[in-house]
Amino acid sequence: MLLRLKTSPFLHRHPIITKSLSPKPSLSFSAMAHQQTPAATVEHVVLFKVRESADPAAMVSGLRSLASLNLTTHLSAGPILRPLRSSAAADLGFTHLLHSRYPSKDDLSLYAAHPDHVSVVKSLVLPNCDDIMAVDWVSQAPTLPPVPPGSAVRLTFAKPSQGSSAPELLSVIADSAAAYGGFLQLSYGENFSPARAKGYEVAMVAVFPGVEEMEKASEGAEVAKEKLSPLLESVIVLDYIVPEANASL
Repeated sequence: MLLRLKTSPFLHRHPIITKSLSPKPSLSFSAMAHQQTPAATVEHVVLFKVRESADPAAMVSGLRSLASLNLTTHLSAGPILRPLRSSAAADLGFTHLLHSRYPSKDDLSLYAAHPDHVSVVKSLVLPNCDDIMAVDWVSQAPTLPPVPPGSAVRLTFAKPSQGSSAPELLSVIADSAAAYGGFLQLSYGENFSPARAKGYEVAMVAVFPGVEEMEKASEGAEVAKEKLSPLLESVIVLDYIVPEANASL
């Protein structure tokens, strides 16, 4: 039986789990995980605004423990780097994030309904957060490896302006990808969980060897920014360092 969260009004306003599947009772989570569509990279990013009175250490530890589930190909969680990179990011005030990857949407749904995930959400996330946002997309790259520990990651979430659309934004990103330069991995796509994303329809993750390389790439992306600006109502830009396995919280 799948455990569902029904009692928290906060979760109804800001759910961070995707709609679960309804597997046959005879099938386990691991058995269902093998019934997959062709290989893909499904990205899942959750942003958390931890309340000032809360200690985020237990929450982050609980989120990181979900990497042990055999449904994920990558999972990391930790604090967002300061200073924040966009006014929208500053206004929303997110403090921490989780980034994970899955071979398919089915795997993401199974992860969301897994009792370990549900337990972390109910006991460690909801009691400590004032706001939550989540974005899910299928990357244009069919398969991507785990993000190496110590990497610098820039996450960008775009809300199209009136008269523009997510496909238009993605077309400009695809045409301008080379301008970013220096990245180890680049993943972008259209969000498929609109109810949880505050109107942000396009997401991108750029992975760099370190902060220095990430800053150099920022300097070289001005042409792409000029092309994208007329199509944007709002953009969230956040930086994050993937923690080492033994990193302190």
